[in-house]
Amino acid sequence: MRVLTLNPGSSSMKVSLVADGTAVGWTAWDLADPNAVAQAIRRWSDVDAVAVRFVHGGAQKAPARVDDALLVNLERLTSLAPNHQPLSLEVTRAVRRLLREVPVVACFDTAFHARMPEAAARYPLPRSWTAQNRLRRYGFHGLSCQYALHRTGELLGRAPDDLQIVCAHVGAGVSVTAIRDGHGVDTSMGFTPLEGAMMATRSGSVDPGLLLHVMQTVPMSAAEMADALFHRSGLAGMTGTNGDLRRVLAAANRGERDAEVALEVYRHRLRREIGAAAMSLSRLDAVVFTGGVAEHQPELITSIIDGLGVLALRAGEVPHTDVDRIVTATGSPVPALIVLPREDLELARGAEEALARVSVR
Repeated sequence: MRVLTLNPGSSSMKVSLVADGTAVGWTAWDLADPNAVAQAIRRWSDVDAVAVRFVHGGAQKAPARVDDALLVNLERLTSLAPNHQPLSLEVTRAVRRLLREVPVVACFDTAFHARMPEAAARYPLPRSWTAQNRLRRYGFHGLSCQYALHRTGELLGRAPDDLQIVCAHVGAGVSVTAIRDGHGVDTSMGFTPLEGAMMATRSGSVDPGLLLHVMQTVPMSAAEMADALFHRSGLAGMTGTNGDLRRVLAAANRGERDAEVALEVYRHRLRREIGAAAMSLSRLDAVVFTGGVAEHQPELITSIIDGLGVLALRAGEVPHTDVDRIVTATGSPVPALIVLPREDLELARGAEEALARVSVR
């Protein structure tokens, strides 16, 4: 099957053509270009299906063929993932308009976490708020975690479903997931992609009491607070940059104290989430790093590993290579790996599975 995969990010759209599980073409378009989807389709119009990544799927537990009713439900989730959900909806509608006879499948980051235990999924809030099970922890970066799990199994010679690993997706967004029995059993992101570790422009977890204090002191609206937490916090907020890790690292190398402190906070909070995730496992088979930062800044990853000695990790030499690899020292009782992000392969796999379910019916 030839599947065109569309992965809208905050500013660009990654596009890949996957034929029978192998990527045979890849590119990216700036989403500011209103013709981005049309250009992708013109380049690769001979396809059997199109798969689109959605950050939030709500109650969806598996990839699903898109129809009007599904789009309405996904649009209701926009406020929970404001950086990504509107773009995925826009891309999906454009594809349906331009390729009317080709099935479109939505693949959800949240689906990988849908089987989290109640203890990990529930918030300690009033029952009257949580009775409908909507105000819960959903988790994100599921497609990335799913691919990292499969690839780690290949690299370690183990069945993915038998592995218990901690997967850290480290990109502009950062999340840490405990994986057991082939799915997420705990994760750092929650109801929205704001909870957890510090990120490029997102704050990660902040004491709710602090936020209430700020809103009462300034004062400010909920929309203004959301903008601050999603777009003006994290590395960007602490350094006065746009949050690009390369700029922050360069500033720290110049001796700028704000950048140095921001990196210390970044490493500390990521290590803390990794340690917390490990407690949701009965054993630790590996710690896996994926995402753009893991791919392009391996020295930062080893600096994080060096602070995880309590988990029996010891960093080794990490050359800049474009291959998946073990990055712990020889003889380390627990391996750490860098796995290059390949959400396109998971999107294609999800599309094939969803369409196979439809054909069986």
